Amino acid sequence: MIIGVPKEIKNHEYRVGMVPASVRELTLKGHNVLVETQAGMGIGFTDQDYIDAGAEILQTAKAVFDAADMIVKVKEPQAVERAMLKQDQILFTYLHLAPDLPQTEELIASGAVCIAYETVTDDRGGLPLLAPMSEVAGRMSIQAGAMALEKSKGGSGMLLGGVPGVEPAKVVIIGGGMVGTNAAQMAVGMGADVVVLDRSVDALRRLNVQFGSSVKAIYSTADAIERHVMEADLVVGGVLIPGAAAPKLVTADMISRMKPGSAIVDVAIDQGGCIETSKATTHQEPTYIVDDVVHYCVANMPGAVARTSTFALNNVTLPYIIRLAEKGYKQALLADKHLLNGLNVMHGKITCKEVAETHNMAFVDPTNLL
Repeated sequence: MIIGVPKEIKNHEYRVGMVPASVRELTLKGHNVLVETQAGMGIGFTDQDYIDAGAEILQTAKAVFDAADMIVKVKEPQAVERAMLKQDQILFTYLHLAPDLPQTEELIASGAVCIAYETVTDDRGGLPLLAPMSEVAGRMSIQAGAMALEKSKGGSGMLLGGVPGVEPAKVVIIGGGMVGTNAAQMAVGMGADVVVLDRSVDALRRLNVQFGSSVKAIYSTADAIERHVMEADLVVGGVLIPGAAAPKLVTADMISRMKPGSAIVDVAIDQGGCIETSKATTHQEPTYIVDDVVHYCVANMPGAVARTSTFALNNVTLPYIIRLAEKGYKQALLADKHLLNGLNVMHGKITCKEVAETHNMAFVDPTNLL
C-alpha cells in the first residue's frame, strides 16, 4: 500500500502523523510511505531522517494526496485538504465530526473511507487511540489553568498550590475519565484543593483508591456541579460521549455567578465543549474572558507539546496503520469490530450513529457497506 503523511496545517499544530521509526516499520513490510517535505520539522525530524527510514519525500500536500492509498494525519483535515481527498481513499486521523457540520458534509462528498482515531474502541470499553492525547490534555489542563489564573492573563492572581499560610486554589474537574484522572494527578501534585465530579460510581471508587483523601470524588448531579463550580477557582471540563457532541454541563448562568478572575479549561472543546460559554480557540490566542471568567478552549491542546504527543500517538496508532496497510480497509474493518467502530464516513454515507444523530442525517450500518 502507498501511505501518505502530509504536513499538518492547523494553527500551531506541530505534530505529525508518523515518526521515522513508524515509517521504517511499514517500509520493512514492503509498503511505500510518502512524506510531505518538512512534515516532521516541528518535532525535530528532518526530511533526511524520513529518507533514512525508507520514505520518499514529496514537495506538496497535493502530491501526497494524489498518490496515496491511505492518508495518515493527526488533526481533522482542513477545507483545503478535504478538497484533495479521493473516492475510496483511506483517511486515518482525528475527525471530531459531531460539532463540525461543514467537515462532515465535505467528507461525505469526497467518497473517502474516513476512520476516526477517537471512536476506535477496545475490549475494555476504552478508546485506545484517544487515550494518550487525553492523558496529555488532562495534564496540560492544569498548566494552562494555572497560567490563566495569573493576573496578567485576566485571572485572580492566585497561585494554584498556594504557599505556607495561604490557602491553595480550588480545582473542580468535571469528568473522572482519562482527562480527569490526569488533571487530578497534576493538580494534586501542585498542591491544589481538588474535587472530581463523575456519574460513574466505579470511576469515583477508582479515583478514591488512586488518590485517597487528596481528591474529593463526588457523584455528579446538576446540584453538585453548580455548588462546586460556584466555589471553584479553576474548572476543568473533561466530559466525553464517544462520537457525540459534549453535553453542556456548566451553563452561562453559572459562569456569570463564578468568582471574578476564576478560570475555565474546556478540554472537551474538540467535541463542542461542555461549558455553555466555550468556543474553540487557538494556541496563538488561547484565552478570552466572559463575565470576568478566563476561558481556555484550545482545540488542539496536545499540539503545544508536539514531540511528546506525536510519540505517544504513534505508539497506539501504528498497529492499526499496519493492519490497514497489510489487509486493506475492507478486510481490516470486517476482522476487527473495534476498528470498525472508528469508521465515521464511507463512500458518501455516515457510519457512526452518534454523528448521524447529532447532524440529523441518515445512519448506515457499516457492515452493509463493506
